[in-house]
Amino acid sequence: MPARTLSGATVDRRLVKALSHPLRLRVLQVLSERVASPNEIAKELGAPLGNVSYHARILLEHECIELVDTQPRRGAIEHYYRATVRPWLDSRSWVQLPPAMRGQIAGQTLSDLWEDIRAAGESGAFERCDAHVTRTLADLDERGWEELGKLLDATLERALQIQTESADRRAAGESATVRAEIGLLFFERA
Repeated sequence: MPARTLSGATVDRRLVKALSHPLRLRVLQVLSERVASPNEIAKELGAPLGNVSYHARILLEHECIELVDTQPRRGAIEHYYRATVRPWLDSRSWVQLPPAMRGQIAGQTLSDLWEDIRAAGESGAFERCDAHVTRTLADLDERGWEELGKLLDATLERALQIQTESADRRAAGESATVRAEIGLLFFERA
């Protein structure tokens, strides 16, 4: 089942509940990228296995992830999950969140993004000639603000479609994996 996104007039309250804890958000982010077990996620995030397992159960209860496989491991059964929703909200859904939750989600996302940028910089990833790094300041009126927000929503939707198409090609053995990250920021300057 492909992951679905939250676009439309109302926010899926199950996802809001699921994203109300920073570790759940990070677990869902990992599972939106690939199938993984709580044990694998705990190692990747440097979080205690018990905490990751607990939050995976919460995500499962809220139908944000689904069980896709089990494997026997040292006398136990390891469970493997994948996301059924993407851990992002379009601008129409974002505005419906409580301000504190918007701040929490934005803070965690920025923290993860900066950590990934630091690691990419240290590994030389920005030396790739087709990498894209842009910072553009803009002065907009309200209509321009709304139009740009809609454009970024559409851009992200298309990027997710490209990711799905790429996953299909990789699964068919047609191409190798290039691990990429897209960070879109659109905010009012102080």
